[in-house]
Amino acid sequence: MVLTFLTGFGIALGLIVAIGAQNAWVLNKSMRGEHPAIIAAVCFSIDATLISIGTFSIDAIQQRVPALVPVMTLLGVLLLTFLAMQAFWRAWQGGGRLQPTAATRAASRWKTAGQAAAISLLNPHVYLDTLVLVGSVGAQQTAPLVFVLGAALGSAVWFFSLAFCGQLLGPRLQSQRAWRIFDCLIGLIMMLVAVSLLL
Repeated sequence: MVLTFLTGFGIALGLIVAIGAQNAWVLNKSMRGEHPAIIAAVCFSIDATLISIGTFSIDAIQQRVPALVPVMTLLGVLLLTFLAMQAFWRAWQGGGRLQPTAATRAASRWKTAGQAAAISLLNPHVYLDTLVLVGSVGAQQTAPLVFVLGAALGSAVWFFSLAFCGQLLGPRLQSQRAWRIFDCLIGLIMMLVAVSLLL
């Protein structure tokens, strides 16, 4: 049981930690102070749900929806390109800096949660990693539920740690110059992921 739990934890954490568009976006929002706990909770919940679905029904999903991966890949490329262009635009315009206010955070809570869901669900890597890779390993375990719990914990540890680190880095990005550099990096990461999906 313990080995199965640790297997789920290690595999999920290893796949999620790989730098990608979702992680870059979560870090970006966390450093801005835009509801990092809500974002982490949404991303973790989606991961846990997809890992569960993949572990208990991976074979049925592949047989019934063979076009899922191509469609989600195309949607993911479009979303990543749009988000990258936004980041480049902010970097070019300048004037960006961390000035979170309580009113802004409260007003955008649901919108931020929706964005977190979109960046997660429209990212093809999420499905490949959770449904296919993690799900396939989980389906082979003698105690799949224990595996799912371990994998879900790995996701929770990563996203909440990322949100916490983002808040720590926030004060270091008060200058416009630092924020423009960060927006450029965010844009580059998202474009690289989009190109890798096309290739």
